[in-house]
Amino acid sequence: MGTDWVWLIPLRDLDADARAIQLGAIADMSLLAGQERFVGDPLRMALAGLAEESRYPYVVEAGGNASGVLTLQAGAAGLAGWPDDGSAWLLRGFLIDSRHQGKGLGTLAATAAVEAARRLTVRHQSCESGVVLSVNEENHAGHSAYRRAGFVDAGPYLGGSAGPQRTMFHSFAAPAPA
Repeated sequence: MGTDWVWLIPLRDLDADARAIQLGAIADMSLLAGQERFVGDPLRMALAGLAEESRYPYVVEAGGNASGVLTLQAGAAGLAGWPDDGSAWLLRGFLIDSRHQGKGLGTLAATAAVEAARRLTVRHQSCESGVVLSVNEENHAGHSAYRRAGFVDAGPYLGGSAGPQRTMFHSFAAPAPA
């Protein structure tokens, strides 16, 4: 695999210079052909995350490299087909840079995102019980990575703009994947 850990760097917690360096690394990220229909532009997603108070954007670092990006959002779980906006963090805008795919980093980053969301829940003394996401039914690699990270398929979601999705959920109470 190359590395057995990832580090999530919270963009909100960085000073202006460190944030600019990370945003430069994000701007350099790319997707494999066809993946753009599953996720948007990495830099645009990170900037949107910084602009909205309910979003918490992170850089995924592995082996000393900015390898991906993801955002946790409070109060928006319904965007993934979840019945209650406030009961779960929404994992959105998640991608691994094309140069770092196929190394298991998606699974590691999804696992780390659940822990980051749990810490945000404690910090904000809010009531989320886990993390929810939606994944396109044709995104087999994403679906597999989420399953390996302990997410459970919670059923179909037809609200995505890129076609049929699956809603997936990871409870904070669920055991960590082996």
